Amino acid sequence: MLLLQVPGQFLSLFYTDRLGLYPHVDLSSGKQFNGGIPQRSNLKASMNKARADINYYIPSKTSRGLAVIDWEEWRPLWDRNWGTKKIYQTLSVAHVMQTDHFLPMQQATEKAKQQFQVAAKSFMSGMLAIGRAMRPNYHWGFYLFPNCYNYGWEKPDYTGQCSKEVRRQNDELLWLWASSTALYPSAYLQVSLADNPRAALMVRNRVQEALRVSALPRRSGTTAPVFVYMRPVFVDQNRRFLSQVDLVSTIGESAAVGASGAVLWGASADYDDQTSCEALSSYLSSTLNLYITNVTVAAQLCSSFLCRGNGRCVRKNYNSNHYLHLNPENFRVMHVQNRYLVLGRPTIADLKTLSRRFTCQCYKGLSCSPRTYGELAKALMFSVKQRLYQKAHTLHKATLDDTQQDSITKDNVKKNLKV
Repeated sequence: MLLLQVPGQFLSLFYTDRLGLYPHVDLSSGKQFNGGIPQRSNLKASMNKARADINYYIPSKTSRGLAVIDWEEWRPLWDRNWGTKKIYQTLSVAHVMQTDHFLPMQQATEKAKQQFQVAAKSFMSGMLAIGRAMRPNYHWGFYLFPNCYNYGWEKPDYTGQCSKEVRRQNDELLWLWASSTALYPSAYLQVSLADNPRAALMVRNRVQEALRVSALPRRSGTTAPVFVYMRPVFVDQNRRFLSQVDLVSTIGESAAVGASGAVLWGASADYDDQTSCEALSSYLSSTLNLYITNVTVAAQLCSSFLCRGNGRCVRKNYNSNHYLHLNPENFRVMHVQNRYLVLGRPTIADLKTLSRRFTCQCYKGLSCSPRTYGELAKALMFSVKQRLYQKAHTLHKATLDDTQQDSITKDNVKKNLKV
């Protein structure tokens, strides 16, 4: 998107030409850039350019945000370069054969695999290291990592679970999870998943796998946050917006399983004329923003009451259908003057329901053991008293201000009469 070329944004996207000298092949022309494969790249020169790129796109050293590296031409694991990406295996074998013409193909392939994966690791982890060092307040990670490859939702026995082989391969990428300070899996929907309960299974397991690998490095008991990429339209019908059911299957699932947030991405081709832009504006105000507000406030409410404000709520059973939604009997989400307001307050029954369905994942360095029913009741009573006090205090202050203003007005009148 053109907007993301502007430096200094909260979300900084680093595409192929915006961070270092990324080795890759243009599949349409066959042209090789920066060596084509990571083994033939100039890592030192790439790192030097990356430093200049980061200084340009994230000029402030103290700002905070998300830094996403979007490199999709090849994958760091040899066996995952299938289909059109097989060109990287072919070029890697040819690279080995250039130095040893008589090496048997099997040995050449094994050597090429080793060289490719070592070089890919150096390239990707090196970029993350530079990013962390230069802009430590940003969350650095690669788009689409980790992946679950849980396709096949048209099959009758679809569960959405990542296969054992995929999990094993993701375990091989421990170096990547240890180098990343955030993970950015994708949960884009195809139209075949519209209003389909299998969409929730797909998203649920992709987020769950990201949460699993984020815990593998065990950084002093902390895990890298997971931000799920989503799209308000279907990838294969970009004029059709996600329905309320689809939003539950994507945003709702991600929040309930334990994601830290979502990145709502859209291609410039999705909104390239007045009609599509107006349709997006209407969708935002009528559907998307209302649902985001609902889930956000529900998550904050659960965190505040159940987790003492020191952690986020996550499902006790990740494979359940429990969501962080406000009880419509006690809350209303309103759109007033371009703002979204939530009116209402939870009941003890609401809090008990949250306690039965969710537990707490603590924020770094904090304790957040879930409150008992008795503690929830006390917390609710305290919050009610606090709000009543705040309302009374605000009312008293407003009355005082009116009295003072009235006094000032009378004084001015008296002065004017004397004159």
